Amino acid sequence: MITEIDQTDERIARDIQSIQRPAYRIEAELMGFHDIPHISETINEIQQSGETFLGYQDDYLKGFISYKEEDGVIDIYRLVVDPLQFRQGIARSLVDHLLKQKNAAEFIVSTGTANVPARKLYESFGFREDETFEVAPGVTCTQFRLVV
Repeated sequence: MITEIDQTDERIARDIQSIQRPAYRIEAELMGFHDIPHISETINEIQQSGETFLGYQDDYLKGFISYKEEDGVIDIYRLVVDPLQFRQGIARSLVDHLLKQKNAAEFIVSTGTANVPARKLYESFGFREDETFEVAPGVTCTQFRLVV
């Protein structure tokens, strides 16, 4: 079930943090990095991020999407799914829910250029490549836009 989640709740913030760690490791491996630094985002940083979080949860949080909304533009900051649920369509459900829920003029998202599953997911919703930029030596991200 997809619901808006309150990341100021310490238990939920811990769930968000625990899901992110393994998910980012998977993304790093998809991009060809096997020795990545430990993610250090604290509960406090999650709680004060200023993002709106939609979570997919039954008995526990399985994944979430977060975004910021400004001037009719939705900037998707994170789409993170528990690796144990990775193939269950949860990421697709979260994006679909956000697109249907929001009446935005434009949606923006960035993902690792080498992260083919994420790229294919966004492209399947009609997002189109806008620009590519380097985030670290040899690591590029691609920004996608969806104009509605």
